[in-house]
Amino acid sequence: MEQPSKQASSISKWLKLVLKIAVMAVCLWYVSGKIDFEKSKTALQHSNWLLLFTALILFVVSKLVSAIRLNIYFKNISIALSETQNIRLYLLGMFYNLFLPGSVSGDAYKVILLTKRYPISYKKTTAAVLVDRFSGLLGLGILLVICSHFVLNFIYSLTLTPITIGAIMGFYYIIKRWFKDFIPGFWSTLLLGILVQAAQVVCIYMIMLSLGVDKNHTAYIFIFLVSSVVSVLPLTIGGLGIREVVFLEGAAYFSLDSETSVIISLLFYLITLVVSAIGAWYIFNNPLKKKGPVEESFTLKP
Repeated sequence: MEQPSKQASSISKWLKLVLKIAVMAVCLWYVSGKIDFEKSKTALQHSNWLLLFTALILFVVSKLVSAIRLNIYFKNISIALSETQNIRLYLLGMFYNLFLPGSVSGDAYKVILLTKRYPISYKKTTAAVLVDRFSGLLGLGILLVICSHFVLNFIYSLTLTPITIGAIMGFYYIIKRWFKDFIPGFWSTLLLGILVQAAQVVCIYMIMLSLGVDKNHTAYIFIFLVSSVVSVLPLTIGGLGIREVVFLEGAAYFSLDSETSVIISLLFYLITLVVSAIGAWYIFNNPLKKKGPVEESFTLKP
């Protein structure tokens, strides 16, 4: 019975991957039919590469802060990872998520590796990763609501505020009721979640400046935050395609330049791609190794 079960699981995994690729292809096809490629090419050629490099650095900073946030939850359940080990593992997880979507996900791999290495239950390790995800999403929601007050109708933005406050209270209740181990890190991780998104907002701002965008910055940032929420949904690989659709439709809603909007989105994805590729190094080098003459062998089987 075990073999058919494994076979069914493998087929299901590949079907999900094919579906993601199909959705991504449809989204990119839709976007490609709405923009002028020559105009996009010209804008990209005249971009400021120094500012793009600054955007890259800011994205790296956001991921370092995100890794530190996750390590707080690991420490809450007595997983004693140094920040260096944790960042290596985080980078490997990013690589898995973006480059090996048909294999085990980055989050699942972290859970598997940590459960094997430390005497902590699979349930607790999984909870740490999931709670971290929700904490980050909540930080994103807070910035989204703040930004909405500058770009949306007062009624809409006012409606979002109590929803966000309710989400914070609800998340705290869930942690206190079912995941008590993580209560000590609740507020610090929420603050770090906001800092992560703030760093990425500045990253987007640098991308805008590199393209010579000199107005409507808040509207572009709002679109980016909405696209970040949507890209959390496992609809495409790394959010590619679906993020561009959000940028395109957002540009239409706020009467922005569609080509510039899509380029901003694609440049952000490219930066994500470059940083995630660094994690490939840890496929062949144990991310959890410690300094010392004796190292545990490490082989990865996707």
